[in-house]
Amino acid sequence: MTITPTQQLIDRLGVFAYDNLPAPVIRQAKNALYDSLGALLAATSRRYPIMSLLENMVRNAGGTPESRLAGSSLRTNAATAALANGTLAYYCDIESHHPSANVHAIAVVGPAALAVGESQRSTGADVLSAIVAGIDVAARVSYALGPAAQYARGFHPTTVAGTFGSAVAAGLLLGLDDEQFRNAFGLAGTSASGLLSWVDDPTEQSRPLNIGLAAQAGVQAAMLAAIGFRGPADIFGGKYPFGKAFTGQWDQDALLTQLGERYEANELFFKRNSCCVFIPASLDGLLDILDSEGVVADDIASVHIRAPRSSYHVIDGNPLRSHCVQYVLAVAAHRGHVDFADIMHDRRTDPAIASLAEKITIEGDDSFDERWGGLRQSVGSITKVTTKTGVTFVRDVEFPLGAAENPLSDRDLEQKFTNLTANIIDSGQAHRIKQAVEELDTMADINELTWLLEPTTTGQPHEASPGDVLAAKRRDPL
Repeated sequence: MTITPTQQLIDRLGVFAYDNLPAPVIRQAKNALYDSLGALLAATSRRYPIMSLLENMVRNAGGTPESRLAGSSLRTNAATAALANGTLAYYCDIESHHPSANVHAIAVVGPAALAVGESQRSTGADVLSAIVAGIDVAARVSYALGPAAQYARGFHPTTVAGTFGSAVAAGLLLGLDDEQFRNAFGLAGTSASGLLSWVDDPTEQSRPLNIGLAAQAGVQAAMLAAIGFRGPADIFGGKYPFGKAFTGQWDQDALLTQLGERYEANELFFKRNSCCVFIPASLDGLLDILDSEGVVADDIASVHIRAPRSSYHVIDGNPLRSHCVQYVLAVAAHRGHVDFADIMHDRRTDPAIASLAEKITIEGDDSFDERWGGLRQSVGSITKVTTKTGVTFVRDVEFPLGAAENPLSDRDLEQKFTNLTANIIDSGQAHRIKQAVEELDTMADINELTWLLEPTTTGQPHEASPGDVLAAKRRDPL
């Protein structure tokens, strides 16, 4: 009997059992979760409008109070919590990203796994393995569709492919059997969507909502399958296959090759600035020139960037500031970094920043794509700065800091978390979150971590204890 394309993936999901995962992969999953919690908590700041909007949504949705809205005492059903927290996780655009698959995998999968894990009181080890599996499947589905092909048709790969990552993470935590997983995949496929039209939304609200929708759709698909709801039996094959609908292609080998041997979590890029992942290489190059050559922003006559032809158009003059290389580099040259406040508030009201942005150009260069080929996506670039005196400086950055080949240190990750959450939680609570993530392997109930994302009614950081955790499970937050 021929095994369907969808069943081929289901048959391999056992490789993601916690005991099968290599220690470095578990370490990476912890880093990705910790990093994403920092990004998520940063988005709950009252400086930004998104948190109050999501609180209103959760209040209106109501539902079984089984999963938390981070940064709030509110709880709701797991699917709605995944929607809200997924939106928060991508809001500041500073969580890790999978460049080759072009998916913000952890922003989808992390909130989905935590929401379902809370409702099921899953162990920390099970949540970690669900996160590894979800990242892997989200990336591989994007490979199978073709990341560039999705962009060419105006689809957001994270939302399209990420829905399956969310469904896998949720399905593993719910203990779905083969038939239920077939239905969950089918339902996830019929729910998947997400357009790139958010580039025309300067509020930066529809962009992160895409990620929240993917988290919600996957969780909902898995929960429906768990109660017996039916879906297409072979979403990746059949008469109207998933790939044909979205890009007109489907590479089953890209979906399955080295599954359980090559883990996509190891390919994550950890950002230091709030911007699209295709910008940091030129940002590193520019800042290195300014720092090491004694150049200041006002000295610059022009900046020219050569970047991968496959991706440069995403960041060239993008109307969305977070994805516009001209804007991000101009801000960084004057401020030394780019945080989300710089994205929300147009710094081009400063004539010096506006003037420098107009002096920055970018072109596609095939050589970057040729260095890797296959599934790998280059995030490198060559940055040339010419001063007003005619002196030229060049930096070729193949692996910007944060890339898998040039990773942030543990200290870097902790400092990033501290910076992101400084106005949200105190240092004691930040330390307890880090410690809880480190101890996930032995955590009997994931609520021992997620409780730390909830403030007390006084607005002060929560002093977590076993008694607090038990009380949290009994209280009615709505």
